[in-house]
Amino acid sequence: MIRRAIEAGALLLALGGAAVAATPTDNDYPTSARVDYVFGCMAANGQTREAMARCSCSVDTLASIIPYDHYVAAETILSMRQGVGQAANIFRNTPQYDDTIAELRRAQAEAEITCFK
Repeated sequence: MIRRAIEAGALLLALGGAAVAATPTDNDYPTSARVDYVFGCMAANGQTREAMARCSCSVDTLASIIPYDHYVAAETILSMRQGVGQAANIFRNTPQYDDTIAELRRAQAEAEITCFK
């Protein structure tokens, strides 16, 4: 079970890196990732046209601050931290992972200031 969790995390990181290599750096977030972000954002902020516009702005701002591979890494770490057991503890107790998540949080804060205030 632990091995599968670690392999899944590694696979997600590898796939994110492959997507970055295949697209230009100024727009390296795939459309599906942008849409997924907007759907999640709208679920949290309302299913309105205004929420869609703000959430679209938010993902564009996020993409202008951090590269897609960093976003995938942070999202993977956050997902793995929600688990239980030794595998989840590895993701909770590694300072390097804290730095990765902090980078995402700073970018999200900037996107919120830019798009929701």
